[in-house]
Amino acid sequence: MTKAYLPLALAAALAVPAAAASAQSMPPAPPRIIVTGEGEKAVAPDLALLSLSVMREAKTAREALSANNDAMAAVISAMKAAGIEERDLQTSGIQISPRYNYTNKPDGSQDAELVAYQVTNTLSVRIRDLDKAGDILDKSVSLGVNQGGGITFSNNDSSAALTEARKLAVKDAIAKAKVLSEAAGVQLGRVIEIADQNFAPPPMPMGKAMSFDRAEAVPVQAGENSYRVQVSVTFEIK
Repeated sequence: MTKAYLPLALAAALAVPAAAASAQSMPPAPPRIIVTGEGEKAVAPDLALLSLSVMREAKTAREALSANNDAMAAVISAMKAAGIEERDLQTSGIQISPRYNYTNKPDGSQDAELVAYQVTNTLSVRIRDLDKAGDILDKSVSLGVNQGGGITFSNNDSSAALTEARKLAVKDAIAKAKVLSEAAGVQLGRVIEIADQNFAPPPMPMGKAMSFDRAEAVPVQAGENSYRVQVSVTFEIK
């Protein structure tokens, strides 16, 4: 061994016994109990999310698009007149597609005849005053909305509900840990670790309850949104 590598070899030889001694001197991990607690808080929604679509058909794509533009412009104007702000109106999709008629031929093949072009424009509307949701749905149909109509409910700020759900989840975990420790005949110690996971509810959907024949507002029920939190708590056993 050359003199250049001799110091490194000596250092490595000394490090191995030192590491082994350190590992032997480390105290074993204390016994522990790991439990999962769950908490849930239900709150009334304060937002309604509408998906409204206008579909128009014409012989040419240009004619179909022009007719669709006029109809959707009227819908947007009505939304703004009803108090919907610019930030709560968003175009979520425009689709242009041909429509064909198919006829069967004697040889089993088909002839495709271009009949018209269809243009569909979809508008997402956020309604912050839920009392207006039924009127807006009915008015949109009167102005030319002929597809969509899906409505979901959500919350603008769910932090308070999640905080309450977390508190309930921790209480649930503590109660479970006490039951387990008493059943096992051991004494529960301090909390070593807490990890949580929250489950925000998907927006509550409602069917496409649009009235095409009546002028009165569409009946709308908002219900409640439930926010669920799950926590994993590790307790030391004394």
